Amino acid sequence: MDNCLFCKIIAGEIPSAKVYEDDKLLAFKDINPQAPVHILIIPKEHFDSVNALDETSAPIVGDIMLLAKRLADEFHLEAGYRLITNIGENGGQTVKHLHFHLIGGVKLAEKMC
Repeated sequence: MDNCLFCKIIAGEIPSAKVYEDDKLLAFKDINPQAPVHILIIPKEHFDSVNALDETSAPIVGDIMLLAKRLADEFHLEAGYRLITNIGENGGQTVKHLHFHLIGGVKLAEKMC
């Protein structure tokens, strides 16, 4: 996607503080962290959101979940963390590229909004 911020990060056109990269996924520190640990995990293939997935592409979410668990271990989030994806404007999605926020390092509020 030509105007997608995350596709530009994947392509190396925009710098990021990468914490993980393989052939399918990229993880990097959020530029506006909401907690001491705030990492974005994105697939390298462009999907607008979870709503764009189908039976053939849905396994990427499993890969993202396993990476989130691995990063939570690496960033010492044993006490807990939050893993969030926003979908659509009313869901708070600001970048139309499937991504998950891994957030932790402090006790997070129980109330989400």
